[in-house]
Amino acid sequence: MGDRGRINSRKVNLVTTMFRGRFEHTIDAKGRVSVPSKFREILKDKYEERLIVTNYDGCLVAYPFSEWEIIEQKASNLSMLKKEPAQFLRFFYSGAAECCIDKLGRLLIPQVLRDYAKLEKDIVFVGMLKRIEIWSKTRWESVIVKSQENFDAHDVRDALASLGL
Repeated sequence: MGDRGRINSRKVNLVTTMFRGRFEHTIDAKGRVSVPSKFREILKDKYEERLIVTNYDGCLVAYPFSEWEIIEQKASNLSMLKKEPAQFLRFFYSGAAECCIDKLGRLLIPQVLRDYAKLEKDIVFVGMLKRIEIWSKTRWESVIVKSQENFDAHDVRDALASLGL
């Protein structure tokens, strides 16, 4: 029973250290937005309240600093002599900005990133395990419809089944 209690407590800890869920918020004219409280709790407990935010796939992605360092380590091993990795890294890293959560739980998103992701008023935070995506609500609604259509495709189901999901 003692081991089982430890396993269960480990599961609880694992469960509370991943970003998940979808939360709608409003961004103000200065680019400040309240980070969902569940995400702030994870950042406070597991990471620090410092994020690297960058542009990616029509939205912004926010990585806790320690997760960003892992990405940088892996990216540093890519060949910059090959066109595709160089283009991706140029795009991905040129948008990267260090953003801290203030005492009121808000994240200040730089204008250039807000412009890229078309963040105007209504936005959606999406938990994606070790990172957070930040979408304009309009783009999110479009993307989620397309995702559902793709999920209905046979090949996606086969891929998920092969993973045991």
